[in-house]
Amino acid sequence: MNSFTPRITVATIIEQDQRYLMVREDKHLGSLLYNQPAGHVEAGERLAEAAAREVLEETAWQVHIDAFVGCYIFQPTANGPVYFRYCFAGTPAHFDKTRELDSDIHDTLWLAKAEIRQLGAQLRSPIVLPCFEDYWAGRRLPLNTLYEHPWPQI
Repeated sequence: MNSFTPRITVATIIEQDQRYLMVREDKHLGSLLYNQPAGHVEAGERLAEAAAREVLEETAWQVHIDAFVGCYIFQPTANGPVYFRYCFAGTPAHFDKTRELDSDIHDTLWLAKAEIRQLGAQLRSPIVLPCFEDYWAGRRLPLNTLYEHPWPQI
């Protein structure tokens, strides 16, 4: 049996006035792809903290993480990395118009449900839409659904 190193990522669905905060990222040789604000968890970081940090770094929005939507697993190629995406739901709190966004973020947009569903291959990965579909179906799990043992002190 082959072992693998999972990539732990977080994503957040932010809703305001029936529109959803999305980013357009320059990830694949100059093509722009749509994604929820998302990124990798850093050592010592709790998942919800990572989710709020990624939203801030990619959109300049401070958010409150309110609920856990689900975990989505994706392996892009047969022997490639396996991504575990922990998706959260949050509410916008404050926008910092002076904050610079991560260098790979082209811009941010607020899109309606129908617009997101029409993006198809323009979505960053095939697990973006299932996160939204679960959210739209009403899935909101309490944050304490996830048990996170404290990280060791350095």
